[in-house]
Amino acid sequence: MLAPLGGANGQHSPGSDKSPVEEANPLVGTAPLDRPELIGNAPPPGEPVYSGITSPGARLPNSSVEAAPVNVNVEATYPTGVATPYHYPSPTMIGFTGGGGPSYGARAQPIVMPVVGDWTVPPAYTQAYYDKAKEVARPGYYSVYLDTFRTRAELTATQWTSLMRFTFPASQRSHLIINLPGRGGEVEVIGNDQVRGIAAERGDDDARDGRYFVAQFSKPFSGYGTFRKSPGNSRGYGIGDKDVVPASRKITGSFAGTYLNFTTRQDETVLVKIAHGQSFADAERRLRQEQPGWNFEGVHQAAANTWAALLNRVQVKGGTPKQRMLFYSTLFQSFASPRLLAHKGERFTDTNGKTRTATYDRYGPVPFWDTGRNQIVLLELMEPELVQNVMRSELDMARERGYMNTSFHGDNAVFLYLGAWKRGIAFDYAAAYEFLRRNAVDPKGPRGYLAEYQRNGWIADEIPPGNPSPPYAGGKAGAATTLEYAWDDHAMADFAERLGKTDDAKLFRARASNWRNVFDPSIGFIRGRTADGKWIAPFDPQEPYYNYMMKEASGWSTLWLVPHDVQGLATALGGRARFNAKLDRFFATPYTPTGICRDCTGLIGQYVQGNQPDQHAAYLYPWSGQPWKTQALTRRILDTLYGSDASGYGYPGMDDQGATSSWYALSAMGFYPVDPSSDVYVLGSPVFDEVALRLGNGRTLEIVARGNSPTNIYIQSATLNGKPWTKPWFSHADVKDGARLELVMGARPNPNWGSAVADAPPSLSPPAS
Repeated sequence: MLAPLGGANGQHSPGSDKSPVEEANPLVGTAPLDRPELIGNAPPPGEPVYSGITSPGARLPNSSVEAAPVNVNVEATYPTGVATPYHYPSPTMIGFTGGGGPSYGARAQPIVMPVVGDWTVPPAYTQAYYDKAKEVARPGYYSVYLDTFRTRAELTATQWTSLMRFTFPASQRSHLIINLPGRGGEVEVIGNDQVRGIAAERGDDDARDGRYFVAQFSKPFSGYGTFRKSPGNSRGYGIGDKDVVPASRKITGSFAGTYLNFTTRQDETVLVKIAHGQSFADAERRLRQEQPGWNFEGVHQAAANTWAALLNRVQVKGGTPKQRMLFYSTLFQSFASPRLLAHKGERFTDTNGKTRTATYDRYGPVPFWDTGRNQIVLLELMEPELVQNVMRSELDMARERGYMNTSFHGDNAVFLYLGAWKRGIAFDYAAAYEFLRRNAVDPKGPRGYLAEYQRNGWIADEIPPGNPSPPYAGGKAGAATTLEYAWDDHAMADFAERLGKTDDAKLFRARASNWRNVFDPSIGFIRGRTADGKWIAPFDPQEPYYNYMMKEASGWSTLWLVPHDVQGLATALGGRARFNAKLDRFFATPYTPTGICRDCTGLIGQYVQGNQPDQHAAYLYPWSGQPWKTQALTRRILDTLYGSDASGYGYPGMDDQGATSSWYALSAMGFYPVDPSSDVYVLGSPVFDEVALRLGNGRTLEIVARGNSPTNIYIQSATLNGKPWTKPWFSHADVKDGARLELVMGARPNPNWGSAVADAPPSLSPPAS
């Protein structure tokens, strides 16, 4: 029996000598998988394999500020899709960031680099080899030893400030090099212990915590100067192609920065605290409030305590040390987004560029296409008050812009609101519906092909000139977009019904079946159509067309993107038996496409764990009477597609701000929300003997797997609150007041448990025969 849940930093996981915050390693997700059978034909020659593009930096939950290492020179590197400032295999460090935008997308600035001896003007940067064995990452803390300069760097953070501690060797040539990357901006030296700057405007990429920064130093510098990349050739640099001005205090331009000189004793520390704001006064206020002194250990401990209070809310017993490490690490990474923009009472810049004072905790946009499929449900379970503020933030952004935010080719914001409503989170849902409906019916809104969708019931694709080999990045992704819109419409129908809007409910319910208009029954796949309604040919379902017919996925992966109507899809494929046979082929057909989908790694047959479109597919067997296959597959994914590389930190594809991490965290506990707009959780196979998840209302959901082991992965029978349970799923209503789900595990499938037609999860269409 698990001990009561608490918030103490020292609370150990049952069966472990480590507490949850000590189990978590933020390096998880920063490395790529390395086994050829798991990464398929990615990457293209000359590019690195995708890592999870997570960050090992020091931050607080959902924080905009992160003190993070930078070992990728993004300005001079061919990036992996989303530019990432840290890639575990990189052997050299070029600096550390401290806010000014998230490290995701390499938008954080300025960059601070300790150097002993000669240094080089960015964008070349002065690189230092570092010892991987001495690299330490924990929630709220990061440390690394730079062998080249015999200097240790340590990072921690508060909600709005970063604190860096550099321990130097004895030298008369110790430096700190500080610059604004890319477009640069303005940097100014103030006195002998402060630098401040203003980042150049970048539109939507502007720092959420403000373009202005102030950096203060614990030790006065003995000399200084400024530099920038010379105006002119935007990419070239070399001898003479730079401006360096000794003793200069102010400079503006690309890569604008300053160098600060110090004379240091052996093991002398120099600390730097950095804050951003909508003005220098804002940044200075944040430093006064959150960093009044130079107490690195105190700030570090406060950050660790904040993370402990969150991570301690999930206690696990059993599993291997690696599974516990991966679980708490992915749970940690799950709180990467959405990012806090301003606490109540603080100033922030809204979506129209206006500076305002927050009347509640204001958050940035939710990446709906990514985290809206799973991570947002984890937040709804654990952090309902945060979700309330996220929904208020999204609603206010809709009021500012006229429409609700969307992501990629779907609409998807309705998943957040309907899912929260079904989980009992209080909100003005009628006010949100006004904008959700506007998205769904106004062709001038953010659904890019809505007029065509309304007219035809599907979205056509344009065949690229010469029908080039996939992937093709310039298309409409018409087939996949049709599926996304139909899924959104199903949620909109439920939403309208709850509000008593029967006409709207009827409209959206009819549109929820539009996925059938891009299903080709002659081949049993989702397939693109031309404007005249003809099926596109040639068509190979294993090719990752990316934006042509499909969205970042193949025909095989996209086939399953009907989470709201799994039974309808099963019927379209010929019934339960043929549906199961198709799923079996999906997970068994070798991955041998011609085209390369860069983030399509983490493979089991045609299944791609590294990208969102089919991440729910392993959980579909309960609809067709074979839940034991879901149990086996989810264990296989957990065991082989996370941390199976040499470093133990590898991820499939990319995390997308917490999406791939949330998949692991939820699945390791034993359940997953196939449709986040519903209140249904589909059972997999928990890796732990016991899980105790404290819900946001203070009640606890316990999941006990009796006889659990690496071989005993199949559910033989179950009880919920002591009563027999035959369903391979449960609803939020079943557990919202606290519950105990007990599973008896065994080494062989029990085809009699959870397989009855009546026990299948809900679906738009009636059960297939």
